[in-house]
Amino acid sequence: MTDQKTPNPVEPFKKALGEATRAMANEPELNVAYSVDPPGVANDTLRLPQISRRMTRAEVMLARGEADAQALRMRFHNDSTHNRYTPRGETARTIYEAMENARCESLGARAMPGVGDNLDAKLTDQATKRGYSEISTMSEAPVAEAAALMLRQRATGRDIPAGAAQLYDLWKDGLEGMADESIDQLVDCLDDQVAFAKAARQVIEDLGYGDQLGEDPDAPDDNPEEQDEADESEDDSDDSGGDEGQDDMPPDEMSTEESDDVDTQRAEVEAVMDDSESDSDDEVPAEDDGDPPTAPPQFPDSEASKDYRIYSRMHDEQILAEELCDEQELERLRSYLDKQLEPLKGAVSRLANKLQRRLQAQQNRSWEFDLEEGILDAGRLARVVTNPMTPLSFKMENDTEFKDTVVTLLIDNSGSMRGRPISIAAISADVLARTLERCNVKVEILGFTTKAWKGGQAREDWLKEGRPANPGRLNDLRHIIYKGADSPWRRARRNLGLMMREGLLKENIDGEALEWAHNRMRNRPEQRKIMMVISDGAPVDDSTLSVNPSNYLERHLRDVIDMIERKSPVELLAIGIGHDVTRYYERAVTITDVEQLAGAMTEQLAALFDTDPRAASRADRMAKRRA
Repeated sequence: MTDQKTPNPVEPFKKALGEATRAMANEPELNVAYSVDPPGVANDTLRLPQISRRMTRAEVMLARGEADAQALRMRFHNDSTHNRYTPRGETARTIYEAMENARCESLGARAMPGVGDNLDAKLTDQATKRGYSEISTMSEAPVAEAAALMLRQRATGRDIPAGAAQLYDLWKDGLEGMADESIDQLVDCLDDQVAFAKAARQVIEDLGYGDQLGEDPDAPDDNPEEQDEADESEDDSDDSGGDEGQDDMPPDEMSTEESDDVDTQRAEVEAVMDDSESDSDDEVPAEDDGDPPTAPPQFPDSEASKDYRIYSRMHDEQILAEELCDEQELERLRSYLDKQLEPLKGAVSRLANKLQRRLQAQQNRSWEFDLEEGILDAGRLARVVTNPMTPLSFKMENDTEFKDTVVTLLIDNSGSMRGRPISIAAISADVLARTLERCNVKVEILGFTTKAWKGGQAREDWLKEGRPANPGRLNDLRHIIYKGADSPWRRARRNLGLMMREGLLKENIDGEALEWAHNRMRNRPEQRKIMMVISDGAPVDDSTLSVNPSNYLERHLRDVIDMIERKSPVELLAIGIGHDVTRYYERAVTITDVEQLAGAMTEQLAALFDTDPRAASRADRMAKRRA
């Protein structure tokens, strides 16, 4: 008979890995937990990937790689220094963040070769999930990841992991041609985060994203005395970074006692792994390096259309909802939203509960019976009592096939949505986020509008330059993050009240908003990615359309939609409020009454989860032909 109280063989490994991580991070009080959620640090708890009882080599190496990466970030990263030099633009900020992660990980890999092996396993896993080996053009390859790979390779001398080799090869010549010297400068100042941050900004400028850097944090102020005081305050902040376990001390300056602690804990992890390692896992074969591209790199304003132009990104804004107003106003706006839509919440909640039941039904696990080993099937012991010659029956639980999923709700925040439409969109997004979170589906809620009516500072710059012909997009974008995918609903709940703020809703440039939301999703680790767009009309910006062809923004929107629907793994669907969006999107529905919005959102999502996405798209196209 199988002993159901057999100790879990994973526990000794988890304990040893936790101790090694705390020693490397120099954080004795750090809590280490294992979860299906993406790895990361929340408060004083570090989340690592879950490990099954089988303890395959891939699982073990991935857990160790994620643990090392997070520990090194805590050890060598200082938030105040990092934030001081963070660029304003999205692409520049992504490059800056990727290079800072590479800096911390390279410091550990140079001091401890075993850490380098673990980090390579993590990079290989990320590259596989993101499909880097399938990328064939530079436009599909994220420049931030390529720059970080080049920095790691030069700083540590280690080969590029097999899964990321294709991505690196596509960008290698371009990076060397534009930023070869500045990347070498990064390698020379790994131990100094301030110098590294300044050098990273130079790399970003060399790559062609200097307009996204924002103001130079080290530029002299008008008042020299105030500047001197600010510099002294910054120095004090950097010196105190060690209080949070985020000092900039390089590995070779660790105390002998700390180094011995790490080595001891590493030995324990190795011993546990050697005892439990499975010999059945196949190693990933290295990919052949292809010939590097000879064409010079191109940096179009839009990945979906080479003809789309942006006059200036300098005044664009990507901002968290809580940064647009203070806490008291957010609470007031949320209370106003709740009171206004109290009668509707019941109906929306009932629809959301239907969606939850559908999702949970798909996630229910099944059992296999009449097996020769597994868990004893107590329900069939009666057969043994009646006939002692009958063998014992065992059962085993099957793993769920429900894919790890993230959903993005992209909501039009234009002036035409003012009133009832934006209110119902906000409350529907709120209830759907809460519902999907219960089913372990990550949800991101984004909004898009402009900072000004009829152009903003971009138009003023255009006028000062003498009104050059065909300037392209001529307004200042405002992209709002109401809820991040990794942020729990309870923390982001009040942010949705911001949509009720007077003066927030202005004009809408849908194509760039869709491309922005898609780029945020593309690098997510989830297996399945769904984006739902809620809009009440075609893209409209008077400033842009007055000096460009009348279909300029609409044509770009079509190009972006086509790129996502044809080339991206992201599943795209749209809901039009009083406006026919089926002429843009393959999978779409148009509602004439805003009261139908909540039902349309839940039904569209339920249909995606109920059916195979490709089959659903085919069914939609057939329905359109019949109509």
